[in-house]
Amino acid sequence: MKQLLKTLYVMTQGAYLTLDHETVKVEVSGKTQLQAPLHHLGALFTFGNVMMSPFLMHHCTENGKAIVFLDANGRFLARVVGKTTGNVLLRQAQFEAVRDAPKSASIAKSIVAAKLQNSRQILLRGAREANDGGIEAGLRQAATVLSDAIHNLKNSGNVDETRGFEGLSASAYFQVFDTMIKENRDTFLMKGRTRRPPRDPMNALLSFLYTLLLNDCVSALEGVGLDPQMGFLHALRPGRPALGLDLMEELRSVLADRLALTLINLRQINGKDFEDRTGGAVYLNDAGRKTVVVAYQKRKQEEFTHPLLEEKVPFGLIPHVQARLLARHLRGDMEAYIPVLYA
Repeated sequence: MKQLLKTLYVMTQGAYLTLDHETVKVEVSGKTQLQAPLHHLGALFTFGNVMMSPFLMHHCTENGKAIVFLDANGRFLARVVGKTTGNVLLRQAQFEAVRDAPKSASIAKSIVAAKLQNSRQILLRGAREANDGGIEAGLRQAATVLSDAIHNLKNSGNVDETRGFEGLSASAYFQVFDTMIKENRDTFLMKGRTRRPPRDPMNALLSFLYTLLLNDCVSALEGVGLDPQMGFLHALRPGRPALGLDLMEELRSVLADRLALTLINLRQINGKDFEDRTGGAVYLNDAGRKTVVVAYQKRKQEEFTHPLLEEKVPFGLIPHVQARLLARHLRGDMEAYIPVLYA
């Protein structure tokens, strides 16, 4: 039996979340607007000016429900979690693996290989769906660049070399990414990958989706007892969930990039869903965020056949499956970390 714990996203400004017995209530101006059984929820996300009762926070931390605070633009602010749980021996093995250069390099190489292969599948799908010969040729050429990088990755001797292959491939990928846009191309023309802040609607959409995905990955890692701060591919920095970012890499193209293209090409999101800010920043507005969150939740309910498990798994459970596979490798139960490949 599989159960995909849902995430409650609250974006209505001035909303107040309380707990009535085992039911989460969302009140706006003193009126209950939504109710949800707490045991059906895996996490609570709040955007901007949203308040929460201390009793609900206490109950969530005691029962392993993550609480994530984002600002009104979807930028991460904080996560509230309970006591550190999980096997201390697993975390010890994780820390030792981070210090073990060959093992760290091997895990990083597996993650990047999966990212490149999954990104390549997105490009090839775009090429098949292209209605312009020039666009198709450009997408196939970029896919070849990623294929060559996967082949050359086998000879990578350390993490820095692996990062180099990943960086060159990401550049080739994003150079042709917006050619897969079929609707509102002028609005979603990508002026390079910009992050802090995003400078155009396409970057704003991707950054928002990456924020949602990253928090799912962090929650999955914490759920198996791993430390999200101690990663293998991403450099360690104070406050940076390096392992969360590692895990997200192999899932970006499937759970975020493809969804962004679908939202645009089906006209579910357009230029009216964004707003310009001081300094050239562009962010999703309230209506845009709601549209994206609903679509993201639906995407997480869809299933695909996991190549290692050989059974259908909801996309929303993939971070949890991969976190457990990584934990098994670190414990010594698996010879190598096996990333997820999407076909």
